Amino acid sequence: MAKNPPSIDQWLKEAKSHESAAKVGMYLTHNGTVRQTAKAKVRQGADAPDVSGMYFTYDQQKVDASIAETYQMDGIYYVRAWLNEGELALGDDIMYVLIGGDIRPRVVDALQFLVGKLKNECVTEVER
Repeated sequence: MAKNPPSIDQWLKEAKSHESAAKVGMYLTHNGTVRQTAKAKVRQGADAPDVSGMYFTYDQQKVDASIAETYQMDGIYYVRAWLNEGELALGDDIMYVLIGGDIRPRVVDALQFLVGKLKNECVTEVER
């Protein structure tokens, strides 16, 4: 069963009251959702039928390790991730990620790094 997604407004409020907030010049969020177009069609241009949902799960230890690795990047002071789980329908939230860092290029790089790690190493997605 899918989980209830977090409030990004609440996440930002908590981030801005965190001890690291004075070092942060930018927060960037990612909200991945279940789309109708199959991954193979979007990424490889393959002829693939539309999807109606997906089964999604993840390895929490790998997620935690990926977050810890993101914290090691220069200028990154705040990292938070939430991943859904179970049978998801079109439009359902797959994940939320929040990155806080000193300057835009570092925050953009860290967001891309962490979302890539999560999607490529930590999750299992089965399109339906």
